Amino acid sequence: MFEKECSDFFSYLSLQKRASKLTVAAYRTDLQQFISFLSKEDPELKLQEISYQHIRHYISVVIEQGNSAETSNRKLSSLRSFFKYLQKHNLVSSNPVTKLKGPKRSKKLPSFIDESQAHSVFHDLTFEEGFNGMRDKLLIEILYSTGIRRAELMNLKESDADLFNLQLKVLGKRNKERIIPFSIELKRNLEAYMNVKNSENLSSPWLLVSEKNKQLSAHQITAIVKNVLSKVSTAGKKSPHVLRHSFATHLLNNGADINAVKELLGHAGLSATQIYTHNTISKLKKTYQQAHPRSGE
Repeated sequence: MFEKECSDFFSYLSLQKRASKLTVAAYRTDLQQFISFLSKEDPELKLQEISYQHIRHYISVVIEQGNSAETSNRKLSSLRSFFKYLQKHNLVSSNPVTKLKGPKRSKKLPSFIDESQAHSVFHDLTFEEGFNGMRDKLLIEILYSTGIRRAELMNLKESDADLFNLQLKVLGKRNKERIIPFSIELKRNLEAYMNVKNSENLSSPWLLVSEKNKQLSAHQITAIVKNVLSKVSTAGKKSPHVLRHSFATHLLNNGADINAVKELLGHAGLSATQIYTHNTISKLKKTYQQAHPRSGE
């Protein structure tokens, strides 16, 4: 069902909207699942006949299957974009998703490792000998030292690291470029890694590569992070985003200006950054309880 329309939509995302490969893959999965649902419900259904009732029924099934509000809303967002594209190209007369609201998201605090656990990663853990171990430690250090996203890390090239000015050029969401400073220590580790990379005849322009000179995939990056964090943390989440959360939380806990953190993270608005102030407030409460003479009364 709707193979051509979907294929054209994915091309539009890649070529005109310049969406990342991960974003296109997510849209593809969401649309395939929706179309699979429709094919079982009504195999003869035409594109123009899809109504908000069909989509509402689909989302209710997604929720009944135990998916989170975040997952349900993401699928709804994918469908909204798809029908917006179809309407723009006169393939449907209206966007049936506009009538629907997704389930309310629960406000979850971001997962992060504490500063002592971060210290253990870089000072207590023993990484594998050779190229892979050096790359894995550098990968963790870049994520924690810069707060960049997994996709941004995956697409870093050697030329994006300005070792003279100690800054990293990152291409974020919506192709928005930002510059992130880094430390002398990270510079030394980048230089050491690149020297070993060259000595291994790994000539790929991508910064982080496999022993086969291939760009690391999102799956490989996640696996490396999970393996390392499992050695210092018992928390359920051990993803690259945990290091991004840790970067922001630790900066704010140590007095960084929230607007500066917003720019470093590449957030479009301040509200997205404010979720990281939770631990700062907790720290203030603890300080108050320990120091104020009437806090215990």
